[in-house]
Order: sequence, then C-alpha cells, then structure tokens
Amino acid sequence: MEIIDGKALAKKIRSELKEEVEELKKQDVHPKLAVIMVGDDKASAVYVRNKSKACNEIGIEYEEFLRDSSITQERLINLIKGLNEREDIHGILLQSPIPDGLDIREAFNTIDYRKDVDGFNPINVGKLSIGEDCFVSCTPYGVVKMLEEYNIPTEGKRAVIVGRSNIVGKPLIQCLLNKNATVTVCHSRTKNIEEITREADILVAALGKPKFITADMVKDGAVVIDVGINRNEEGKLVGDVDFENVSKKASYITPVPGGVGPMTIAMLMYNVVKAAKLLK
Repeated sequence: MEIIDGKALAKKIRSELKEEVEELKKQDVHPKLAVIMVGDDKASAVYVRNKSKACNEIGIEYEEFLRDSSITQERLINLIKGLNEREDIHGILLQSPIPDGLDIREAFNTIDYRKDVDGFNPINVGKLSIGEDCFVSCTPYGVVKMLEEYNIPTEGKRAVIVGRSNIVGKPLIQCLLNKNATVTVCHSRTKNIEEITREADILVAALGKPKFITADMVKDGAVVIDVGINRNEEGKLVGDVDFENVSKKASYITPVPGGVGPMTIAMLMYNVVKAAKLLK
C-alpha cells in the first residue's frame, strides 16, 4: 500500500508555477486572482486565507472583495461584471457557500468563462463534457493530477465515484471518461452501494460523510481517493473513508488531511496562471 502524498505533489506544482509566474512577469504579464466572499462563514474565511497565502507564495497578485451578507443579488452581479471588465484581473473566484436568498447559479453564470478559474460557468462545464480545453473544477483536477503523478492507469479501469455534486462528482465523471475509464456514480438513492464500490479499480469518495467507506466496501488492490473533509466529535479532521482499515486493502490511498485538500488550491493557482497566459 502506498499513500498518495497530495501535500508533496501540491508543493511541487506550486514551485513550478512560481517559476512560470516569474517568466510571465518578464513579459509584463502579472497573473491576478480576485476572490469574492459574501457573509462571514468561518470555514470559507479559512479557505480564502489559504488561497491568499498560496498566491503570495507563487507571486500571483491577489485582491479580496469581502461583502456583507445583506448584499443584494443585483449588487453581487454588478461586482462580478465589473471584475469581468478589469484587464488586470485574470481569475475570478466566488467563495461558496453564499448566504440564503442569493442565487449562486446566476453568479457563477455571470463570471466570464475565460476568468472562471473554479470551472463552474456552464461554458466550461460544457467544454469539459465534450473534451475541449477549458478550466476544470479544482478538486477533480487535483484528483486527476494525483493519478497521473503516481502513474495509476485509468484506461479501461472501472472507476466508481460516490457523490454527485456539481463541484466534485459531476466534473470528475467527465475527467475520468476523458481518460478512458468506465465510470459509475453512486449517490444517496443508490441501492446496494457496497456491491458497486467493491467492483471499483479506482474508488473516489466525495459525499461528505465521515468514514462512510468501510473496508468491506473496497476490493483488494483498489486505488482509493478520499475527497471528504469532515470534523469528528473530537474536532479532528477525517475523510469519507475509514482510512485505518481501508488502507490495509488498498494499493494506493489518499490521507485526510494531506491528500486531495492541498491539491485543490494548487490547481486553482494553476488555473489562474493558465488564464493569465490565455488573456495576455
């Protein structure tokens, strides 16, 4: 069993991006990310801080737009439209969740698809589904990069994704299909889920339930990717996979923390640099 070290891989990607940003700056291209955060969600504040730190480390310019939860939909949309028009901004990210009463779908749709570094605009979603170059949602992109880095074959393999969110599950279906895997998706209405997961060569858990995937749901030698980030009763971070027991059966497995999490931010940085190159 080998542990897939997302932290080390993310560090390597960030180091490569730093060199790339230095080269772009010599051409007078200064990659810049704009982050919009609405309300005072504590977890979101941590994520935003981590994004700011990553930008700082790589040399990507960063501007934050913190807005009170009382902001109207019209003002939020106007803010995004203003950022779309600013030539100095290459990437726009709207931190989710946003307060109830605001329409996040309209907001994502308003972000210029060429600056949509989160990969949520329908144009990027559509491009991904037909195999065209586009911005891919950062967490699924991170999962794909891990598989590539560890030379884990996907072609002809049976991949099972547990979870069908717009942020992880759905884009990951397309990513793995584009890499010639045979993909099955399980969700809260799936019957006999353990029978399906036991057939997986590559099993991805992305449903947000602590230790949901147990050893009896995993076949010997499977590759297990844990996207979940949950806090247990002691406040400790745990994934959607029972790591201790599943790791005894898996050939490769990602830990929580230190697996998929660091890759999400690394791929966001990658997308910002890509946007800067496309828009220069």
